Amino acid sequence: MTTLATTGAATAATTAARPAPGALAAVPDRRLSLLKPTGRLTLGNYLGALRPMVAAQDALPDPSAQCFYGIADLHALTVEHSPEELRSRSLELALTLLAVGLEPSTLFVQSHVPAHRQLSYLLECVASTGELNRMIQFKEKGRGVDSTRTSLFTYPVLMAADILLYSPRQVPVGEDQRQHVELTRDLALRFNRTYGEVFVVPEIATPAAGARVMALDDPTRKMGKTGSQEAGTIHLLDDPDTIVRKVSRAVTDSETGPDAVRRDRDAKPGVTNLLEILAACGGSAAGVTTYGALKRTVADAVVAELEPVQARYRALAADLTHVSAVYAEGAARARAVSEPVLAAATAAMGL
Repeated sequence: MTTLATTGAATAATTAARPAPGALAAVPDRRLSLLKPTGRLTLGNYLGALRPMVAAQDALPDPSAQCFYGIADLHALTVEHSPEELRSRSLELALTLLAVGLEPSTLFVQSHVPAHRQLSYLLECVASTGELNRMIQFKEKGRGVDSTRTSLFTYPVLMAADILLYSPRQVPVGEDQRQHVELTRDLALRFNRTYGEVFVVPEIATPAAGARVMALDDPTRKMGKTGSQEAGTIHLLDDPDTIVRKVSRAVTDSETGPDAVRRDRDAKPGVTNLLEILAACGGSAAGVTTYGALKRTVADAVVAELEPVQARYRALAADLTHVSAVYAEGAARARAVSEPVLAAATAAMGL
């Protein structure tokens, strides 16, 4: 199995001098996002998250200093997993982030930046079991099972470390992750009160809405990379024939007539989903009056949108030298930013 190679610089932590405790400056335009390498990325992930990340990156003057995008492989350890599959998914995600155009940003693998797990332990010494017990996702994932991994219970603390290491002023977050960022704020405030001003306490921001792509076989639920039925999910690396087949089987409704192809989220969720996918991929439904023609138009637009990404992915996968170099350099930059924060927290706690 081919894995994402790393140089010594990517895996060995540099030694940072421990500064006296003191508040670190927030970085107003710093953007931070870590993606977990579980499941295969979908059209929904691309249109709703990756493409907006590229657009935001391209609008900044110095993306390598302002955008930190990581592969959250440590978070993938919270549930049972295959080590080989984790390596494979991590490599696939690493290639995809480059293929969609995020190379100007700092790209890194979370486990290659030791400060993430080191600060996580320090923050565990500040967190309480009561507040971790209240985490909704832990309750949901633990429901109906005899026991879960301890890391599933403590992973919100690791998420807090992920954020606090990079001192962003704001953290854009959806409702499903809002509770975790609120915990991050609580831990930072508690640490600062107890040990001195070390962490920037981030504000919670509401992100701009990206394209909302629903499953083709059930347009009432989102197209997700995990927990989705294969037939209703277009994966980013699906070949054109597979895309055409999946779109051709998309759920619509029984209405006929010249006005059947129209947006109506409540009455026509399947048709609306196809029209929104078409618009997000730069296509037009002008003159389209039948569901068959709509599906053909959507499939063509999706294939055209994904073809450059897939071509770039294949070129990168053919020779991982460039990929390894980008992620080694990214890990070095991430360490340069995160280690002073870890050093300040370590000194503040008396270590």
